Amino acid sequence: MNDLLPIILSIAAALVVLGGLVPVLLKARKSAAKYPGTRDANDLATPTIAGGGTLVEDAPAAAPERAAPAGVDVLEPATADVEDDAAGLETIAVETPAPVEGRLTRLRARLLKSNTIFGKGLLALLASDKIDENVWDEIEETLLLADLGTEPTLQLVDALRERVKVLGTRSPEDVKAMLREELIKLVDPTMDRTLHVERHAGRPAVVLVVGVNGVGKTTTVGKLARVLVAEDKDVLLGAADTFRAAAAEQLATWGQRVGVPTVKSDIDGADPASVAYEAVKAGIEQEVDVVMVDTAGRLQNKTGLMDELGKVKRVIEKLAEVDEVLLVLDATTGQNGLNQARVFAEVVNITGIVLTKLDGTAKGGIVVAIQKALDVPVKLIGLGEGPDDLAPFDAEGFVDALLN
Repeated sequence: MNDLLPIILSIAAALVVLGGLVPVLLKARKSAAKYPGTRDANDLATPTIAGGGTLVEDAPAAAPERAAPAGVDVLEPATADVEDDAAGLETIAVETPAPVEGRLTRLRARLLKSNTIFGKGLLALLASDKIDENVWDEIEETLLLADLGTEPTLQLVDALRERVKVLGTRSPEDVKAMLREELIKLVDPTMDRTLHVERHAGRPAVVLVVGVNGVGKTTTVGKLARVLVAEDKDVLLGAADTFRAAAAEQLATWGQRVGVPTVKSDIDGADPASVAYEAVKAGIEQEVDVVMVDTAGRLQNKTGLMDELGKVKRVIEKLAEVDEVLLVLDATTGQNGLNQARVFAEVVNITGIVLTKLDGTAKGGIVVAIQKALDVPVKLIGLGEGPDDLAPFDAEGFVDALLN
């Protein structure tokens, strides 16, 4: 028993030591869990010890060599030829626009709806066996429905009354000739419908295109570019409509079709005046004949947007004179187009009207009404969706188309 006593005491001492170590180990494991950044045996980094035994930094252990799996060929990297960014992209073929002369004649059939009122309606009434007050009332109503406007309607009816009284006869040929003469007077062939698109003072002519939303300004600019290219003009387009999605791309596509460059911004919502300025600057540097600037559509009752349009014009004029301000109007809006035109005329000096969608309305009289209200000539008319369905306006040709 006495021999076992030293052994029992040794075991007891060892248990005391172990009892103290267990809490320490547990505490260390808890610390490792609390601070997960603490390294353990599974960490791939091996501590580097300085000469004095102080831990300096953790250096990553050497990465094991990688071997290719069996059955896989390891190829040395080869130099690849990088293709041009434009390679493979669809290119737009340059088209030859239709000749400008004779467009209105070719498009005469598109005026059939207007022809229904002016040609058939008025001619039938005027050729009646008896023209009394009821007939004159019908003629007046017909002209008003054709959007001729109150003052031009009364002027035409008074002239027709006098001529019918003097003429005495109402054969279809005589009536048609009489009506043609009076309508031509109303449309006024004496108005200057020339597009001012000639270089002057060593600078290009500048054309600013304005209008409300949805009237087809960008399309009109594209079609007008075709008209000018057909007349051998060197043209540059400015995409100052920076608010409508894809407006700049749409305009650039129109330009590409006839080989005309477009100045545009890659930033959505960029300052339209800045884009217009850069377009005119580029036109001067490249010595083009005409710079056409497309602007964003704006409601005529939005003061801020209208002021912005005035700013665009003023900024352009720091570089060059604005030779044409073309207001694009939708013929199908009728008399509402007059309200739009008046407001735009107050902000920018309108020099000409472009009347679109004239083939889609029976209200061809809007041509006369707008000219009378603004004393501004209709210079171009749109008679279809084709790329060359934009024609210079001619008073006699237009009336002949109505009465054909």
